Amino acid sequence: MFKGTFSADKNKAIPGFGLSFGITFAMVGFVVLVPLASIPLMFDGYSFKDFWETIADKQAVYAYVVSFSCAAFASGVNLFFGIVLAWILVRYNFPFKRLLDGMIELPFALPTSVAGISLTALYSDKGLIGGLFNMAGIKISYTPAGIVVSMIFVGIPFVVRSIQPVLEKLDRHYEEAAQIMGADSTHIFFKVIFPEIFPAAISGFGMAFARSLGEYGSVVFISGNIPYKTQTLSLVVMNKLEQFNYPGAASIALVMLAAASFVLCLSHILQIKRK
Repeated sequence: MFKGTFSADKNKAIPGFGLSFGITFAMVGFVVLVPLASIPLMFDGYSFKDFWETIADKQAVYAYVVSFSCAAFASGVNLFFGIVLAWILVRYNFPFKRLLDGMIELPFALPTSVAGISLTALYSDKGLIGGLFNMAGIKISYTPAGIVVSMIFVGIPFVVRSIQPVLEKLDRHYEEAAQIMGADSTHIFFKVIFPEIFPAAISGFGMAFARSLGEYGSVVFISGNIPYKTQTLSLVVMNKLEQFNYPGAASIALVMLAAASFVLCLSHILQIKRK
């Protein structure tokens, strides 16, 4: 019995469960757990009353509303267009398809500050796109709409890359069977295809939301960092750090961490139940 088990482990790509698990746990610990565990250390001499006053401050409350509403709306837009983009990349062949596929990951590689400057120039009142909206009386830069635009930019790859592999592995025989039985395209998509990509879509939505909630580089320029109007939670944290108010910055960061963790956990629970 033991000999067979050892033989099976020996043929694995990375032999030695103990060694591989130790390396994995060490990497996760140093990269994720240690930085997160260091947040409570910044509360030295900071009472719960101080913590509550910081997170319930009027400026922080406005930042909650701006960050959560913009992140939720941007993630919803990314969910819709992410499904469309993934569908196009998987089901159609067209010129420069690989170029478009590579450009999806551009927000991963592009520094967020560069993205913020580019988006601000593009969507300002005198920009190429912002100028057209300004002629119609719609202002994008230095408004919540600009924040949504920047969050859409940084969040779209998470949705596309979550759904695309599922569509590639989806057996088309189910669609053909439904078509033979008389189902139209709409019925096939919502009854056959969508249930298969739903867990991946929820995962992409959760990751896009968490990413948008903590976005700073691309938001700081296009939002204008206007308190009680376009100031997000990440900007509040940065302002407190500039004032050397480390416990206050850690308090807001802890709220952001809790919110992002809740959304990710909820998306995983929905995926498990759906499966």
